[in-house]
Amino acid sequence: MKVIICGAGQVGYGIAERLAAERNDVSVIDVSPELIRNVRDTLDAKGFVGHGAHPDVLARAGAQDADMIVAVTLYDEVNMVACQVAHSLFNVPTKIARIRAQSYLLSQYQDLFAREQLPIDVIISPEREVAELVLRRIALPGATDVVRFAEGAIAMVAIECLDECPVISTPLAQLSELFPDLLSTVVAISREGRLFVPRSSDQLIAGDLAYVVTAKDHVRRTLGLFGHDKQEATRIVIAGGGNIGLYVAQTLEKRQSRTRVKIIESGRERAIAIADELRRTVVLHGSALDQKLLTEADIDDTDLMVALTNDDQVNVLSSIMAKRLGCRSNLTLINNPSFQDFTHTLGIEAQVNPRSVTISRVLQHVRRGRIRAVHSIGRGAAEIIEAEALETSPLVGTALRDLNLPSGIRIGAIYRNGAVLRPSGEFQIKAKDRVVMFALAEGVKSVEQMFRVSLEFF
Repeated sequence: MKVIICGAGQVGYGIAERLAAERNDVSVIDVSPELIRNVRDTLDAKGFVGHGAHPDVLARAGAQDADMIVAVTLYDEVNMVACQVAHSLFNVPTKIARIRAQSYLLSQYQDLFAREQLPIDVIISPEREVAELVLRRIALPGATDVVRFAEGAIAMVAIECLDECPVISTPLAQLSELFPDLLSTVVAISREGRLFVPRSSDQLIAGDLAYVVTAKDHVRRTLGLFGHDKQEATRIVIAGGGNIGLYVAQTLEKRQSRTRVKIIESGRERAIAIADELRRTVVLHGSALDQKLLTEADIDDTDLMVALTNDDQVNVLSSIMAKRLGCRSNLTLINNPSFQDFTHTLGIEAQVNPRSVTISRVLQHVRRGRIRAVHSIGRGAAEIIEAEALETSPLVGTALRDLNLPSGIRIGAIYRNGAVLRPSGEFQIKAKDRVVMFALAEGVKSVEQMFRVSLEFF
């Protein structure tokens, strides 16, 4: 697949890195010679210095032969015009744009991005998607990652196994026997930096991060089984009143009448503006690194500190300070990948990576076959994929135990006619079933082949 990426910042570089590693033909455009030099020096991708919306620059990048354009510059208007030019002049089939300004996304303006207006096929709003992820984490304390599939009927939950975890040292097959009515499957384990698909005889040990695919109604029971039966936070302090912080606070006001929220915002004008938009949330003006202000926010009586500023260092340090001042847990937004490896040792319990969210959305449209959703985990080491089975799929009509699935792939759940089904050895997948499965990076191409339309179908 030939892909043009406009914007070589953290998100654009991350997308290019992932697609180039999969041997796609990738071209990256940015106005910064330094960023383009970095792309050329470190990736198997072509780099072009220029404006991503200019026709001559897109032509040099090969837009006439491109299958997809991904516009993720810092400016919404550049992203929108790049997609328009790619459509009008080069007839690029798939156009993806990052749109950050929430006013473009209001429901009354939803026709703006129609094919006859601004022809954008996929809109990615990182702020809104990160905010929704934060809200899912708040609703499910104990989960370090939560993603929904199959219209929300299925969830993938990442759960840390602590020393007191009740299910450690128990073979996974025995867990299935002990809880036959629990619609949950451990599809992968991360252990000491290694991500792998477990066998039925494998056991969880303390320190493992288990990736579990489960029915929506069984998520809380699954968390309890792993020893994470925490109550949902009702006293929350948010550091950062930007688009993400404001969206989270507004949604909590609508959904959780018992939740008390306080926002710490460093910009005076912004603090006044969001205070006017919120009804029950207390807005405090100042730095989240000010210990006196944290004390004023009653941090010692707070269930959860959510750090959502635009500065990774402020997010990390304020989360650590809050924990040491008595806050029970924290959730931290971290953009820089180099920070993500050591934050856990500093007391960061859970983190959110906006780049991962955006890359996952793009991958959903890069993947061939009937792929409905993709969630990238472990910096591209693996993916959780939701795909629709076709009549010609080799998965259909054969007992799962008889399928010769490549190593590194495990089926977690099947969604059929509105019901969530748990896979077993004798289970047979039917056409139109939606299958949620885990695949290590080297197995993703095999998954694509399983869900592609065969030539014999025609």
